[in-house]
Amino acid sequence: MLHRRCATLAASILAARRAYPAVSTTNRVYAQRSFRTSVIARAGLTNLLDEIGAPAPPVQVKRMTTDGIELVDGLLLQSSCIFINGRVFLWNVPQVKEGSWSGWTKEMFEIFDVVIPKPEVLLFGTGNAPLPLSQELRQYLTSIGIAVEIMDTWNACSTYNLLSEEGRQVAAALIFPDAAPWKAGNAK
Repeated sequence: MLHRRCATLAASILAARRAYPAVSTTNRVYAQRSFRTSVIARAGLTNLLDEIGAPAPPVQVKRMTTDGIELVDGLLLQSSCIFINGRVFLWNVPQVKEGSWSGWTKEMFEIFDVVIPKPEVLLFGTGNAPLPLSQELRQYLTSIGIAVEIMDTWNACSTYNLLSEEGRQVAAALIFPDAAPWKAGNAK
């Protein structure tokens, strides 16, 4: 009986591996990113930690390189992005040139007004160096109940990892320095 259960478990693991083949995202090979367990559940395995309505697992940054922001699961983000409630959003925003926030509007931060639950703190990575946020943008974020911490993007990534591991409601808005401008219909 025990041998039969082990064989069934081994078959389920092999089925799950075939359902989620490895993909190459950088120069390494990683398992494909997925937060759902539907294929694995059909194969006979159930994730006991996957509760309905539970928050998504936190996003963790592995490192920031000249190519982009690399997540622990191997996903390479070559654009500015927002991390909030265990999700990653690409963020089409202009580069901050010499401390000028021209072209930036409060509409670029509306996601923080509609998201539930709201983060306790927004870590704003402003590129290679911390740059003070415009008064208009800071007032908008304060008016919707978001505390803002300004820092360079590398330190914002590190602080985000630390606070999210502690289970805090934290979000990060990260400007990737030297990101290529977006074109209509493309992510780059």
